[in-house]
Amino acid sequence: MASVSIEDIRKTYGAVEAIRGVSIDIADGEFVILVGPSGCGKSTLLRMVAGLEAISGGAVRIGERVVNEVAPKDRDIAMVFQNYALYPHMTVRQNMGFSMRLRRARALEMEEKVARAAKILGLEALLDRFPRELSGGQRQRVAMGRAIVRDPAVFLLDEPLSNLDAKLRVQMRTEIRALHQQLRTTTIYVTHDQVEAMTMADKIVVMRDGIIEQIGSPLDLYDHPANRFVAQFIGSPSMNVLDGRIGEGCFLKDGLALPLPDFARQHLDGRDVSWGIRPEHLKISDEGEIDATVEVVEPTGAETLLFARVASEPIVMTLRERVEFGPGDRVRLSTDSGQIHLFDTATGARLVA
Repeated sequence: MASVSIEDIRKTYGAVEAIRGVSIDIADGEFVILVGPSGCGKSTLLRMVAGLEAISGGAVRIGERVVNEVAPKDRDIAMVFQNYALYPHMTVRQNMGFSMRLRRARALEMEEKVARAAKILGLEALLDRFPRELSGGQRQRVAMGRAIVRDPAVFLLDEPLSNLDAKLRVQMRTEIRALHQQLRTTTIYVTHDQVEAMTMADKIVVMRDGIIEQIGSPLDLYDHPANRFVAQFIGSPSMNVLDGRIGEGCFLKDGLALPLPDFARQHLDGRDVSWGIRPEHLKISDEGEIDATVEVVEPTGAETLLFARVASEPIVMTLRERVEFGPGDRVRLSTDSGQIHLFDTATGARLVA
């Protein structure tokens, strides 16, 4: 195992700068997830760590060694791809042991490592099957097993669950996390799915347009987003945000007056801000300060999503109870001022005391 240090990394394609000075410190044994919308640079960054993309500037260290000019096969990493990349003419056993065969490892050593990985991943009964005889989840396990057999210092995973159905993704999320807790191998994982990031990571790196917006633990990003982008990207459903201004001790928008944290009433009077609140922090109450019109109600069993409109703006709330509202019904919503987030309208930066 080893730490990974990404130091002011840059990647240019002609005049286009895809990665613009990214720095991340990843501790030995840490599970770090790079997350962001499509095109933000997360997969490019992962491929630079792997050696599959040339580095235009900065340095990548694995342990104490700068690996900018080191061939991928010599970086002591193992990569799991989105499309599994299994050899169709080889059995599961042969696929998992292929890298060791290339290194001319002893047959007994190869068999022991393949058997160990197969036991960890529940593949013992499938070792003599071919990839075409496996389900998507089983193929992904084989791809993981091939990486485990290499016993690398660092695992790199590039959207490994995106080809699986929803139920299998949830199952594989749990299995990959449990695998990491067992092996404690440093892991860098790329996904565009913020639910994967929240449920699996020790540390999340949120990227946009080739830069880092925020780094932190899942709950730190959820509770203390650095800016409006992070606030609305992390969390499902995303945070409700309304644009308006502060005046008369309230947040004002189109005749609506909403509560504010104490510091905002004291120091931000007259300022244009974005007012945000998580869906679960809105409550239905006859004494509520927000008048909303119901548009859609989505029961999911354990909870209910209520989509409504407030001052011409759409909002969503998450309810634990079941409700009988329908489109066009009027409801009153209450908030807790301690759960309100404020962002600068111009820059998107979070405003704090």
